Amino acid sequence: MYIHERNNWTNFVWDNDKVTPALSSVRHLQGRLLGRMESLGFDFIERATLESLILDVVDTSRIEGEFLNPELVRSSIARKLGIENAEFVKTPRNIEGIVDVVLDATQNFEEPLTKERLLGWHNSLFQTGYSGYQKIDVAQYRSGGMKVISGNFGREKIHFEAPAAERVPTEMERFLDWLNHKNSLDLVLKSMIAHFWFVTIHPFDDGNGRIARAILDMFLARSDNSKIRFYSLSNQIFKEHRRYNDIIEKTQKGTQDITLYLEWFLACFERALSASEQNLETILDKAHFWDKHKSTNINDRQRLVINYLYDNYAQETGFLRTSTYAKLTKCSTDTALRDLQDLVSKEMLKAEDSGKKTNYIIVSPKGLRIPKIAP
Repeated sequence: MYIHERNNWTNFVWDNDKVTPALSSVRHLQGRLLGRMESLGFDFIERATLESLILDVVDTSRIEGEFLNPELVRSSIARKLGIENAEFVKTPRNIEGIVDVVLDATQNFEEPLTKERLLGWHNSLFQTGYSGYQKIDVAQYRSGGMKVISGNFGREKIHFEAPAAERVPTEMERFLDWLNHKNSLDLVLKSMIAHFWFVTIHPFDDGNGRIARAILDMFLARSDNSKIRFYSLSNQIFKEHRRYNDIIEKTQKGTQDITLYLEWFLACFERALSASEQNLETILDKAHFWDKHKSTNINDRQRLVINYLYDNYAQETGFLRTSTYAKLTKCSTDTALRDLQDLVSKEMLKAEDSGKKTNYIIVSPKGLRIPKIAP
């Protein structure tokens, strides 16, 4: 039996003795990080917000198997936020669409989430009327059944079957009424319950996961009471996406007691906040770096590689060599060498000789070693 087949299935309960300590820990870390962010200058807040939003857009899509170009995402967000020196680059509709959804959710978090707004988000995600090669119902609730399936043809595994299509309008009306009603429930908990509730209804033909995470982000922004973004929960969820899918599936096949779901989600959020605290130094270093070189003329390949090294600093170790540069930018080794030597001459990179091969690292304003060397 799925949870939505139970009577009064949305009367969720949980063990406060288990959930409250985890919530208190998250709230403490959340407040500490927001306070630190607010103490920074406007330019750094703007840069940190941009970096967090890029992670949100890229990783909420990666969870669904869609890999977006981070540089195009950066250009779209910077332009829409009116960030100075944002270059106009024509970006595909699928990038523009998910950027619009994430920005609306996080920058207009105080506005109610109405049916019209929700359908607008769905329209932004599927402006062509297609999901891949398949025509879908866009800006309207699904008209057919919905199953979450994995596996090859003939060996499919059904993970979840959503409520019948005729139930969706009533279920969504109840969901939106609850979502927009102010009560004493902590907004962090509300964001996580809302995410589960929406995913369980699965009201659209496609895009349910991305919209569920946009709702999550919207209420987390409301819990911060700030447009400043200093963490990306979607980034952390992507790192743990198998467990994320497992806990949702397990909860959908359980009772109205969602203690395990809330415990996992709060722990995941705490890991996202901890990662953000560690990454803040990198974000600030990156902001100082680009501020120092705002008048330095470099090409798109060079900018892509430097941003890649900064954006992946926390996760990756290794060397930046000519062959690595050529692979990242899909150029020849001769072109890669010229680009790298040019960056060295502009004091953006420095070269280290290590035997027969030359390694390049960023000239970091704060003295970070980027990229790191594997231990």
